[in-house]
Amino acid sequence: MTYIKNILFNSHRILLYGCSLAILVFLLKWLQWKFLIADHSLEIYIGLIALFFTMVGIWVATQLNKPRIEKIVIEKEVFIPQSTKFSINQSELDKLNLSDREYEILQLLAKGYSNADIATQLFLSVSTIKTHVSNLYIKMDVKRRTQAIVKAKELKIVK
Repeated sequence: MTYIKNILFNSHRILLYGCSLAILVFLLKWLQWKFLIADHSLEIYIGLIALFFTMVGIWVATQLNKPRIEKIVIEKEVFIPQSTKFSINQSELDKLNLSDREYEILQLLAKGYSNADIATQLFLSVSTIKTHVSNLYIKMDVKRRTQAIVKAKELKIVK
């Protein structure tokens, strides 16, 4: 312990010079910073204002980009009346002059089968099914599969 006191006592001038130099360096840096701010105060203020408005712009953009979709689910009970026994309107079927195969394909179309499914079920090629479907369109005066199904249901020739 006395050894440390001896060193401190002998080097008190070195410590005094070191502390005074540290205080002077701190003072000079503080003055340099103060003059730096005074010399460039306009640029600093402009930079701070630009930073503020950039942050405000980012916040506004995130607020505007939030999806404002509100999902509302409405449950409504729908009663579908039970239909009586379905009977084919033979007179309308005769007016269309469909062959048995075309009528069979129309029934499968109404059930939602694709051309490939119909071809598999009837053991025919897909091109043959396409030909029959094309003939159906011509005879029923429609342009699409959905129109053919709707018209067939309206005429009561398919379920």
